[in-house]
Amino acid sequence: MSASTAPTDLSLDAPYALDPDDVRARLGSGEAGLDPEDAASRLAAVGPNELPEPKRTPAWLRFLSHFNDTLIFILLASAVIKAVMADWLDFWVIVSVTIINAVIGYVQEGRAEKALAGIRGMLSADAYVRRAGAWATIPARELVPGDLVRIMPGDKVPADLRLVQAHQLRIDEAALTGESVPASKQTTAVDAAAGVGDRASMAFSGTIVSAGQGQGVVTGTGAHTEIGRIQTLVGDAGSLQTPLTRQLDAFGKVLTLVILGMALVMLLIGRYGHGMPFAELISATIGFAVAAIPEGLPALVTITLAIGVQQMAKRRAITRKLTAVETLGSVTSVCSDKTGTLTKNEMTVRRIVTPVARYDVDGLGYDPEGAITPTGGRDLAALLAVADLCNDADIVPDAATGRWSLVGEPTEGALKVVAMKGGAAGQPAARIGVVPFDSANKFMATLDEAPGGSRVILVKGAPDRLLDRALTQRGGAGAEPVDRAFWEAAIDELSAQGLRVLAAARKPTRADEVEIDDLVDLEFLGLWGIVDPPRPEAIEAIADCHTAGIRVKMITGDHAGTATAIAREMGIVGDGAAVLTGAELEAMSQEQLKAVVQDVDVYARTSPEHKIRIVRALQAHDEVVAMTGDGVNDAPALTRADVGVAMGIKGTEATKEAAEIVLADDNFATIRSAIREGRRIYDNLRKSVVFLLPTNGAQSLVILVAIVFGLTLPLTPVQVLWVNMVTAVTLSLALAYEPAEPGIMTRPPRRTGGSIISLRELGYVLLVSVLIGGATLGIFGGVIAAGHDVDYARTEAVTMLALGQTAFLLNCRFSSRSSLTLDVLRGNRVVWWSIAALVVLQLIYTYVPFMNTLFDSRPLAAQDWLLPIGLSIAIFLVVEVLKAVRRRDGRADSM
Repeated sequence: MSASTAPTDLSLDAPYALDPDDVRARLGSGEAGLDPEDAASRLAAVGPNELPEPKRTPAWLRFLSHFNDTLIFILLASAVIKAVMADWLDFWVIVSVTIINAVIGYVQEGRAEKALAGIRGMLSADAYVRRAGAWATIPARELVPGDLVRIMPGDKVPADLRLVQAHQLRIDEAALTGESVPASKQTTAVDAAAGVGDRASMAFSGTIVSAGQGQGVVTGTGAHTEIGRIQTLVGDAGSLQTPLTRQLDAFGKVLTLVILGMALVMLLIGRYGHGMPFAELISATIGFAVAAIPEGLPALVTITLAIGVQQMAKRRAITRKLTAVETLGSVTSVCSDKTGTLTKNEMTVRRIVTPVARYDVDGLGYDPEGAITPTGGRDLAALLAVADLCNDADIVPDAATGRWSLVGEPTEGALKVVAMKGGAAGQPAARIGVVPFDSANKFMATLDEAPGGSRVILVKGAPDRLLDRALTQRGGAGAEPVDRAFWEAAIDELSAQGLRVLAAARKPTRADEVEIDDLVDLEFLGLWGIVDPPRPEAIEAIADCHTAGIRVKMITGDHAGTATAIAREMGIVGDGAAVLTGAELEAMSQEQLKAVVQDVDVYARTSPEHKIRIVRALQAHDEVVAMTGDGVNDAPALTRADVGVAMGIKGTEATKEAAEIVLADDNFATIRSAIREGRRIYDNLRKSVVFLLPTNGAQSLVILVAIVFGLTLPLTPVQVLWVNMVTAVTLSLALAYEPAEPGIMTRPPRRTGGSIISLRELGYVLLVSVLIGGATLGIFGGVIAAGHDVDYARTEAVTMLALGQTAFLLNCRFSSRSSLTLDVLRGNRVVWWSIAALVVLQLIYTYVPFMNTLFDSRPLAAQDWLLPIGLSIAIFLVVEVLKAVRRRDGRADSM
């Protein structure tokens, strides 16, 4: 087919499984490349090589969507009531609360859209392409299927390419596959069922060329590339309501029904039981609704979560979405990438095998601190010389951070470090020639000259390739015939430990340069076992997660053997644990995956679609799933998970934008700390809700009793608002600073679903409401009986409500143990600051003249404070009895 003849179909299925000539023929791509006219017509047909902008919901509609919440409806209803009562100050306060909540949600939302923007930013700007027989640089957006593109080190691959030439080509595909080392490329077709990480005949858009050169035919552009497919997955992944939003929604609906039901009962009783005037009855009912509606609850939730965000940031976990703080506390499974999260992403030599001995290597990563044990002889020195000299990497110290960093490829960096640990680095030798690593030969060789003039060929590479070229091995007594069976057994042993195995060999020579033909009759020196080592703190964190009832699942692009060995070493699984590969997962239906997903903790050779399927399968069991990741391939699964966790140092921008939590230190142990913090925050949030509700319960009970029995109202609507305001502004926020309850990481994750307040806790709240409300009614009636006027009695009633809530605050500090301890006096200074603030505000309410005018309050005599204080102490003691009964019955649920 001529270069100027455009095929009718510019899409290819599995081009990596086709021969290069077949791909060229199907896409009409000749040696001279495409004609400009042909390229223009193709561009018009398929569109530019760029990822499409997602469809966006109008900003005003996204803003209004944040008012679609039952609790917000309650707030808006409260505002309407205030407007009816012409209480405009409180009307604007409530409206402001709803607007602030909507603004916070609007600012925090849009993570998927930002993730798509992050992915679009990964694409290359330019491409080196052959058109009409000449090479030229064009904007990458103008590439079309069939274009012939050249790529070199440092280039960002501009489109998906089927390679037709590959000379020592290696490409860093970590952002797509999670592989910790660059992938070697070839032109030979691979199996059609190969996963992304095994498609060695392809170069993918957005990846980076780390070594070698290549040419490829464009097979996919824009949305039809692998990265474009991931963008589609991000857009389609969808997001879920968090456990907190589901619980608050359920709670708000129940609360709404209760308030409406009780208001209706009040209307009927007042109208037909006592014959109250309709206008007076409506006013009383409005007062009841104002008393019953917890206007401060949404603000309380938002502020508590915001405080949690600050606390999380101190633990190096940056929160991008408020509700994610709480969601972490309910996580049941953590799906974690391996490289860089569970491991250091710094290749390290851990084992050395020579014909004479076996050696262990201490130390992790690129820090050259560590020892090789036992101390070796000439066998080890020869092996370390290859590690140092047959090597293009360098390890350099960073004066600013004090850390060592790698310049070069990770595997060569590991060899350079082990040479430094063995004291063999920096040997006085000059490199005369080199045979670079080639994916076809799978080895590298250098010709080095010692100061005395002797020359030697040093070789490192795949063990099987070096054994094929070896004649002897360096034994204890000198050269001896190579023992292939010994070496194959050693290779199998190291591989079973999850180690990547490389071999070393040498050959003395007098040559002036080194050629492939010289690399025969080698002396085999030994093996290195290399691994990306686990983070020690991650091993401890995984154990803590298991203690807390949280399963840790490793999902990686590595091979099954390596993945299983690392998972075993980290304590994720034991011996004989099942591992599921991407190919096996591909053959499963979603129902089949759902049946086994809870029993499998290691997934290897996975693709982005597989990660989403795993997350969905876990969520089908009502699990709350946290997903970690750093590559763009992780973005869809992070979007779908209940809480996405991105790596802040090595993570791509797309991943960070898709996640709700960003780890500033890329450390799995930080996830453990964040989960603990999430549990603490949720505990404190429930404590705050349980504390806040008796305020409304007691007030509404007081008004309800007054209407049912035809009594004078002990509180006016404006006094109800005063009590709500001072308790919400002062006392309720104090519990957000409570330290974690003992044993917070030894209890299982809480059950999802239901209301934020259980029926048992609701009964507890009602009992406390009766206690505080009964004390308020008693004081009101007693003061009236003593001959004081109604306004004086109401001031005393308001004081009783405020002090009763103060006593109950101390009860709420500890949900699982008694507050009759000196610990209730310490551990949270904010409690005492808030109590002091409430007392000051109550004194102002009682004694400042303009407050007396505004709220119809009256100055109290000093002795009239004694009864409210005494009853508050009694309430504290009675509530402690109630808590003891709940603990004895085994019903002390965490609040």
